[in-house]
Amino acid sequence: MGTYIALSSFTDQGIRNVKDSTKRAAAVQDAAKKFGANMTQIYWTLGHYDLVAIIEAPDDESATAFSLAIGAAGNVRTQTLRAFSKEEMNVILGKMA
Repeated sequence: MGTYIALSSFTDQGIRNVKDSTKRAAAVQDAAKKFGANMTQIYWTLGHYDLVAIIEAPDDESATAFSLAIGAAGNVRTQTLRAFSKEEMNVILGKMA
């Protein structure tokens, strides 16, 4: 499973309905399962981004489909980063010539 960090900002629609934000987060956690993914953590944040989520998915395609489905709901705009653990990074570094 790959790890992904999603940095999200509320859209106009999302901020209008911000009181439902925690309920929507629970629904998103359930929706992740349809893509073989798992949203392991979510944080509401101050600053440039309103939400930060940690997601595990079997591959980039599944993570992207999940991200697009969430974006299509219209409440957040998201930037997703692929994250590598120390062990994964050691494998990557081991491939360097």
